[in-house]
Amino acid sequence: MKTMPKETQMLNGVNVTQMNETIAAVKETPAVAKFKFSAKNKWLDGAYNRSTINEFSGALETFHRERPFILENDEAPVLLGEDRAPNPVENLLHALAGCITTTMVYHSAARGLAIDELETSFEGDVDLHGFLGLRDDVRPGFQQIRVNVRIKGDLTDEQIRDIAKLAERFSPVFDTLTKGTN
Repeated sequence: MKTMPKETQMLNGVNVTQMNETIAAVKETPAVAKFKFSAKNKWLDGAYNRSTINEFSGALETFHRERPFILENDEAPVLLGEDRAPNPVENLLHALAGCITTTMVYHSAARGLAIDELETSFEGDVDLHGFLGLRDDVRPGFQQIRVNVRIKGDLTDEQIRDIAKLAERFSPVFDTLTKGTN
């Protein structure tokens, strides 16, 4: 008896069929859900440094990318750098933006909600008094991060609000930033 291939359902560029298979696999074998990510960094000069991202483990396997990702950090001249790359807090905003966007897209697809357009913008406030150790009452990191989300699609206002709330509930980077970690 020949079995018919399962039709792949795609929504928002996400393979919903594979997503459902992944969810089923995690329910059946909880250890499949455990992932470990890593980065190696090398200081180059002044504020300039470079991270290499290659190996990660998850789904009971270790993965090596065909080509490692290279990410760079520097500072603007006003912060004593040469502006060769975004600074680390800008890269943090990039990570938050990517994670919030991916979270909203994946969870919307899982709920059958089609998104036509999704844009986010981020602003964060840092006071150098904290970084420079000039005031103990000022933290060295962001004092506040503001996020703006714009979603377009054949969606009700309530669905748009629900999609935006998905990021707060499920984004790993948002969770890490708002709840902290060791």
